[in-house]
Formats: sequence, C-alpha cells, structure tokens
Amino acid sequence: IQKIYGKTASVIYPPVNTEYFSFCSKKENYYVTASRFVPYKKIDMIVEAFTKMPHLKLIVIGDGPDRKKIERKAGKNVELLGQLSDLELKQYLQKARAFVFAAIEDFGILPLEAQSCGTPVIALKKGGVKETVVENVTGIFFEEQNIESLIQAVHKFEKKQDIFDLNKIREHAKGFCVDRFKREMEEFVLQKYFEFST
Repeated sequence: IQKIYGKTASVIYPPVNTEYFSFCSKKENYYVTASRFVPYKKIDMIVEAFTKMPHLKLIVIGDGPDRKKIERKAGKNVELLGQLSDLELKQYLQKARAFVFAAIEDFGILPLEAQSCGTPVIALKKGGVKETVVENVTGIFFEEQNIESLIQAVHKFEKKQDIFDLNKIREHAKGFCVDRFKREMEEFVLQKYFEFST
C-alpha cells in the first residue's frame, strides 16, 4: 500500500476464536495438519515429508481437488481423515505434538487456532505466520517450501520440543482474540471519524 498508493496502512489482525479453541496440556504422539486440499496449501509436500519419516505419525484433516494426489503420496504413518466437524478439528489440534503449516498466507487462522490450544506450530517462514508465530517460543520455522527443509524443521522440533511452554503458547494466541479485534476496530473507526469531523 505504501509502495503503490503512497499511504501508511494500519493493520488490524482478524479475530481468532481463542475461547472455542481451548487449552489442552496433554499431548499425544502425532503431528497434525488441516486445510482444503488445493495446490498452494502444499498438503502433498507435508505428506511426502512425513512419509520419509515413517517413525512419526501425521494426521491430515481436510478435503478438496488434490485428495487423490495426496492419497497416492501418503505412507502408512499418514492418516487422512477427510473433512471433520469443528469439534473434531479442535480435539485433534488440542492433542497434537505440533501443527504443521506449509502455505504462504497473508494471515493464516489455523496456526493461531493451534497455538490457542497450546500446540506449537512448525511453519514455513513466509507470509502472515512470521507475525503470528514466535520462533522457539510458540513454534519453529522452516526456510524453504520444500520437503527437505520441512524434514529438517521436524527433526529440530523433535530435539527442542521440551523448550516449549504450552501455557505461553496459549497466552500468545489470546492476543489475537475476538475481543481484541472488536476493540481495535472500534478505536480505529472512532479515530478516523474524529479526524474527519475536526
């Protein structure tokens, strides 16, 4: 916006339902990813990476045009659950060791829903997650959108997972809650109205 229009933009992050995606400290022995199965989400890449790590379990939630392609790449350690209810999604996010995210998004709600559950995130270091995931506090980044880079990040997480304070992850996510969004929107509108009126 600065480059094209010569204007400074205010950023108000979208609301995340941190009340619904509630904290859970008891984690189970699996990783999870969830998305619509379309090319830019890179679910096929995540599945391929975990297939190369057969000692680690990956649960994949979602559906879409790439389903058959993803199914062909999935090893025995990868479980494709299809489209689930919000309640089922929440339960899997709550109990996962980590949530895996490989898309380039302008924001990305799911990584924050996972953090709201106290679940660390392993994410591509591009797009909105650079502003919503705190490296070595709420998650771990990988630099390149490819299988090797993701595998390295998972290995790094395996070695470092004890450093993560699940309560801190939850507290961080609460900074993106619905009440914060309403407050910031109201303050912004009132400020602009005041500037317009005077």
